[in-house]
Amino acid sequence: KEDLAYINAYGYNMVDIKEIIGKVCPEATFEEKEVAYAIVPDAKWHDTAVALKAAGYDWLICLVGEDWGDALGCVYYLKSTADYSTISIKVATTDRENPMLHSVSDVWHVALLEEREVFDFFGIKFINHPDMRRLFLRNDWVGYPLRKDYDENPDINPVRLYHEEVDDTTTAYVEDDKGNVKAETREIFSPQEFVVNIGPQHPATHGVLRFRTSLDGEEVKKIDLYCGYVHRGIEKLCEKLTYPQTIHFFDRMDYFSALPNEHCLCACVEKALGLEVPRRAQVIRVLMDELSRIESHLLFFGTYCMDLGATTALFYGLREREMILDILEATCGARMTFNYNTIGGVRADLHPDFQQKVKEFIPAMRKGLKEYHKLVTGNVIFQNRLKGVGVLSKEDAISNGVAGPSGRASGWACDVRKTNPYAVYGELDFEQVVMEGCDSFDRYLLRLKEIEQSIKIIEQLIDNIPEGDYCAKVPKIIKLPEGHWYQTVEACRGAFGVYIDSRGDKTPYRLKINGTCLRLAGIVDHLTRGEKIADLITIGGSLDYIVPDIDR
Repeated sequence: KEDLAYINAYGYNMVDIKEIIGKVCPEATFEEKEVAYAIVPDAKWHDTAVALKAAGYDWLICLVGEDWGDALGCVYYLKSTADYSTISIKVATTDRENPMLHSVSDVWHVALLEEREVFDFFGIKFINHPDMRRLFLRNDWVGYPLRKDYDENPDINPVRLYHEEVDDTTTAYVEDDKGNVKAETREIFSPQEFVVNIGPQHPATHGVLRFRTSLDGEEVKKIDLYCGYVHRGIEKLCEKLTYPQTIHFFDRMDYFSALPNEHCLCACVEKALGLEVPRRAQVIRVLMDELSRIESHLLFFGTYCMDLGATTALFYGLREREMILDILEATCGARMTFNYNTIGGVRADLHPDFQQKVKEFIPAMRKGLKEYHKLVTGNVIFQNRLKGVGVLSKEDAISNGVAGPSGRASGWACDVRKTNPYAVYGELDFEQVVMEGCDSFDRYLLRLKEIEQSIKIIEQLIDNIPEGDYCAKVPKIIKLPEGHWYQTVEACRGAFGVYIDSRGDKTPYRLKINGTCLRLAGIVDHLTRGEKIADLITIGGSLDYIVPDIDR
């Protein structure tokens, strides 16, 4: 991989991909798109997945369920952590009555949750997956909402009065040596286990998230993740809206990473259109993204310390965060849901006081960081609560798709701004912060160090904002050409992605939002097993997930 010679401008080697896949699946077909694209029959998909991982494609960055009309299936986006090249694989079935595909959850552990999401919304059962339950919707929900033939009549799924829906069994579809598949009932919690709820209404779950937690005394044995309490069906809504109308949704998922999320969607549409964004707009976007990163990490600092009992730190973090929100509000007109990015650039030029206010903020932020470390980081009680708690190895981080600050604290250099630069990031001098401690303390400390790097980025740009247009000229009605595209940005909590499948209309045929936080919440079970119940809050808070990003 170190000597991989790319043969085109897309950052992948089609000859290399054909050789890897062809050895295990001669029937595969290939197309040259924005990334290498292969269509693999399901019978050979698991073997192909094993071969691809062995060849270095060890990061499953996105799993997209889709209904193409004549078939149901998935598109898998895989990335190599050796050279950060990306490929995509399509696997489909024409059986709409009882659709089945082979699971790859034993190859990439992140698929344990993401295949359940596909089952929830498309009804595809994954063979050899250990837990085929719905992930977001109730188990008694009728139909699969993201199918094109879904019946939206509200009488089919009426609003139900609350009742406790606890079923401690699940189904696995197991394939024997002869290729026969049969359903097996499996136990989630036994009647003898002592199970308590952490959430859904709990301050340290950072939203309405529920952990059903099996305890042995004070020790955590297992956690079962319950999602879906604030699910709003954004992906379904987007199928009936024009591309500009979808932008505001991206503020309302991870509302502390609103501007990078908007940036991602707009960049994906611009890539499909072949649209060149004015340089002034690109610089403004990067400035806004980095201010967002700082204010997000400041809120993490304050709320995490508050979760652990250090309430004073919250007010320290909010002090500097208010300065950023004032700056953003002056230009965008809002403090959280900005709707500032637009296709082709940004909606309005910078406020006349923008540069001055940012220059006033930078020394205040540096002074604040020193106070944070003096107040919290060096505190021996705080360190004892975090060090050695919730250890996440680099290998587990990659397999579970835990990128962003949480992955970099485990020694994984996965910052998209460095590995796959976009906008003007490739021209800037800043460090990718990577730490090796792998524990809750390093996840905490890394975010404070990232604030320093964001300041460094802002300093390079604030006096070098070019003149010119802040938005390109785009058609009043935007129609993307037929095809599909995937775009990733480094959002505040990690790699955030948008997949668009277009049939040439003014609305997307399929728009998949690949948020960061489902994967962060999904790793809590692994990190807390064998830890104390009090450490569950320490570990969960150190991952910094935002629940509306999970419940898209």
